[in-house]
Amino acid sequence: MTLSVLFFVLIGAISLAAAVGVVSSNHPVHSALFLLAHFGTLAILYITLEAQFLAAIQVIIYAGGIVILILFVIMLIGSEKIVNQAEHRTWTPYVGFALGIVLLGGLAISLLQGFTGVEPNAALLQGGSPQAVGLELFTRYILPFELAAVLLLVALLGALLLARRPKLKIEEQ
Repeated sequence: MTLSVLFFVLIGAISLAAAVGVVSSNHPVHSALFLLAHFGTLAILYITLEAQFLAAIQVIIYAGGIVILILFVIMLIGSEKIVNQAEHRTWTPYVGFALGIVLLGGLAISLLQGFTGVEPNAALLQGGSPQAVGLELFTRYILPFELAAVLLLVALLGALLLARRPKLKIEEQ
């Protein structure tokens, strides 16, 4: 095992541990910091794969923007410890198991097809220049890109509706 492969595996293990920390932490600030660590290690993995543009985007957009926004919202709303309410919901393990089966089924179908028919752009394999990424994103993958934008808009509106405080009624005297 060469030194570069050992470094890649070590950074991958740190990234995986940070991702598990995001999900398993009961404190929102700790989860956000684990998310920042995960995004940082992903940027390092992109650099080891010679995709410097993707590493820069990872740091600028995700680590620099989204995590700071999450921390700002946590500080604005409050950072109480998350109480586990899973004891009251008995249906959640069954839904998780069913979704896991669907995920494994999709993975098995993808592996059985052998990823045939997918021809990657040669420029994307050479570090992903901004021109090649933009051309591929806005021509071949425009529908998933637009669907992700709509999904993010719906999530933003849902978060605003959930965080909205009810208006207090003023009693007339």
